[in-house]
Amino acid sequence: MSGKCPVIVAALFGVAVSLYAQSSPAAKQKAFNSFELTEVQQIRNRILANKSNPAGTKTYSTTLPNTTVSYQMVAIPGGEYTMGSQVKKDERPPHKVTVSPFWMQAHEVTWDEYRLFMFAKQAGEIAHKDNLVDGVSRPTRPYVEMSFGMGINGFPAISMTQHAANKYAEWLSAKTGEFYRLPTEAEWEYACRAGSTTPFYFGSDASQLGDYAWYSANSKGKYQKVETKKPNAWGLFDMLGNVMEWTLDQYAPYKGGHQVDPWVKPTQPYPIAVRGGSWNDAPPLVTCASRVASDASWKQQDPQLPKSIWYETDAQWLGFRLIRPATTPSAEEMYRYWNNGVEQDEQ
Repeated sequence: MSGKCPVIVAALFGVAVSLYAQSSPAAKQKAFNSFELTEVQQIRNRILANKSNPAGTKTYSTTLPNTTVSYQMVAIPGGEYTMGSQVKKDERPPHKVTVSPFWMQAHEVTWDEYRLFMFAKQAGEIAHKDNLVDGVSRPTRPYVEMSFGMGINGFPAISMTQHAANKYAEWLSAKTGEFYRLPTEAEWEYACRAGSTTPFYFGSDASQLGDYAWYSANSKGKYQKVETKKPNAWGLFDMLGNVMEWTLDQYAPYKGGHQVDPWVKPTQPYPIAVRGGSWNDAPPLVTCASRVASDASWKQQDPQLPKSIWYETDAQWLGFRLIRPATTPSAEEMYRYWNNGVEQDEQ
């Protein structure tokens, strides 16, 4: 009888995996809770115990523990603005949105930062010395060179999935004791506009775009170092151009009416809303209101079946930056920000 146990266990495991694969996104989200919610609660406890958290609306810098890598968080005041525009169908209808205050990274996450997440030794981490950091999932080894030979130090990290960006946020939160996540579409556009109502945060004249952004006319066909163009009025660099940026939201038609801190939670792997335009785009796609829908074709070079949950192998123009809300959410909310439950491609 004992000889049959491994076979029975394997069979039951196979059935469980099959049922999980066929379950709804909502069911998958619930299934993950038992594995990770306790750890998220522990990360939250670390955040609440952190006595070095900045107060009020102060812009600040953080150096990652055991490294010389630092990044700046810019204070973004809460307020109300008109999201969207009348220019393109998916930017309509323009609607009022109220946004709570937060901090946002001054520039896109760079390879200097992201490689610490990919490789524990570079981050100065010793296995089993910090169970919270050890417990966060990290990317598998990429099948292609993710920098595409176009520069590492000071350049934005590219070609990661939204899931990878979410897990980076979780890792960074465990590492620093500061809560981080991707911005919602509403938060991203609010921060990009920095009080402006024009297509670009510097006005309506596309001939000035080269002063503020890397785009198709001046990028020489590749991404560029961060913070080499002028920032917007709130001190944020490269919100337009260089690399597009992930948001938390499912790409979906806008709803009219006044909204407060809206978030369209993903229920399927595609499409997710991406913002800002890139080095490969013309001015009409490099505006504060412009939206792009993620697509399965962004993984064409990935030889795995199913495709990797970590890499968008063909998206050399895709990156992200994080925000830190002024108020720390509950553990359940933190879990939902870091685990959308639809990271596995289902096409």
